[in-house]
Formats: sequence, C-alpha cells, structure tokens
Amino acid sequence: MKILGIDPGYAILGYGVIEKVGNKFKACSYGAITTEATMPMTERLECLYDSLREVIEEERPDVAAIEQLFFNTNAKTAILVGQARGVAVLACVKGGLEIQEYTPLQIKQALVGYGRADKNQVQQMVKMMLNLKDVPKPDDTADALAAAICHGHSADTRRRLKELNIK
Repeated sequence: MKILGIDPGYAILGYGVIEKVGNKFKACSYGAITTEATMPMTERLECLYDSLREVIEEERPDVAAIEQLFFNTNAKTAILVGQARGVAVLACVKGGLEIQEYTPLQIKQALVGYGRADKNQVQQMVKMMLNLKDVPKPDDTADALAAAICHGHSADTRRRLKELNIK
C-alpha cells in the first residue's frame, strides 16, 4: 500500500509518500511545498493545488492521510490553513484518492504510543521507522510522514476488525 501523508499549511504544506509492505515502511518521496508571503492568497492556493497534484501523478499513492486542524486562538490563521487544507483535499479527490483524516493526538499515539508526545519524539520515530539518515526537514515534512505512518497502522487495525466483523 502506498500512502500520501499531508500536513496542511498555506506557507508550507508538508507531504510524504511511503510504502507499507507487511509491517515495514519505506519512504518513497517527501518534502514541502512552499509559497511566498508576498503572493496573493489565490495564487498561493493554486500553487499548493498544482504542486500536490504533481506529487500525486508522479507517486500514484493508493490513499491519502491528512492531519486534522487544531487551533486554540488565532481565527484568521485557522481560516487560511483551512483553505489550504481544502485545496489539499480537492487535489486528492481529483487524483482519485480515498482520504483518511487523523488528529494530532491519533498520530502521536500511533507513532510514539503516547498522544501527548512532543514534536521531537514524533520526528525521531519517523526517522527510525523509515530508516532515514536524518529527521526530515522542515517539521511539516516529518509531520506529513507521521500522518502516513499513522494510516499504515490504522489501516491494519480496520482490516482486522472488518475480518472479525466488528464495527
């Protein structure tokens, strides 16, 4: 199974494509799509969409795992990130991908075993699980890979529950 992980953002959108074979994960490609602060928001969203569609066309993932948004205070930032997230969802839908969404807590739980793990713990697990030389940078890229790994674990659980006829 090939999984595209996405950490949505309008300045930096992290992505990571991994392949899961049995219980092993392998990084296929990962990086960040960036937009300039001086660009109008419409152009930034178009850049995100076009660039993510290119990744989907090149890598041909089977499914997308997108981190759900969590904001405490800044409503303006939440709205802008929400727009970027919508563009990412649209790019995946247009690319024919099933989409699964995960909260930051679910992703941390799947990788570290503790939903309140710090960013460094998650990054180190991404590095270890994908057998990478270094932690992927920027942080958004590591977060996207973490979402993909989370889906890899969750898909197995869903499959086993289905086999047992449990909902």
